[in-house]
Order: sequence, then C-alpha cells, then structure tokens
Amino acid sequence: MSLSASWQFWALVVAIFAALTAIFAKVGISDVDSDLATFIRTCVIMLVLAAMLTAMGKWRNPQTIPLKTWVFLGLSGLATGASWLAYFRALKLGDAARVAPLAKLSIVLVAIFGVLFLGEHLSVMNWIGVALIAAGAVFLAVF
Repeated sequence: MSLSASWQFWALVVAIFAALTAIFAKVGISDVDSDLATFIRTCVIMLVLAAMLTAMGKWRNPQTIPLKTWVFLGLSGLATGASWLAYFRALKLGDAARVAPLAKLSIVLVAIFGVLFLGEHLSVMNWIGVALIAAGAVFLAVF
C-alpha cells in the first residue's frame, strides 16, 4: 500500500493544514471581525472545492444522493460553521498557541461520541492516549 493510500498519512496532512489554518487565521483576523473572516474563508473553500470537483469530474446529480446523506452532511455543515465561528472568535481573543490545543479537545469528544453513538471500541491504551490528549490540551491552554 502506498503512503498516500493510508489513513495515517492523510491524518498527518490534516494536522499540518490545521496548524497552518490557526497561524494564517490569527494573522488574517487582526484587522477584521472574526465572523466576517469566517465568511471570507468559507468562500475561498467553496471556490477551491468547486474547482477541484470540476477538474476531477466528480460532480454528481444531487437527486442521486440519498436523503440520509443530505441530512447528516447538512448537520455536519451546521456543526462545522458553528465550530469555525467559535474558533475564529477564540483566535481573535487569544493566542493561537493556546486556542488551538484547547480546541483540539474535539479529539477527546470524538473518541467519546464514537463509542457512545457509533458503537466503536477503544482499547485501554487508546483511552490512556485520549486522557493524555485531554490533559495536554488543558495544560497548554491553562498554564
């Protein structure tokens, strides 16, 4: 299996771009309202994704997408929007190096929600890792 076909590779790519997002956003919101900054960022994302879908021929007739998919992607979009608005507000008010780790408590919540709502299972070692992430995020944000 090639490196680019592994979930671990793409998860690390996420981490790199998420880190850059925090740094770029912190600089970008210095002279604009955080909600307006979120809107500008969202427009850029929409344009880039539309170009990528077009270039790769991945557009699909919306009527062929199941209702369940629409509902859950819609809910995900609402949660993403709320998350971005809160994240940009936090970046406007605090240091990126303290805001980002606390925001990454989402990792802990994903583990808990995955077990509660998706029936996923984590080993004792996984739970120790989740606890360490929680402790690290709080430690970075508070001290």
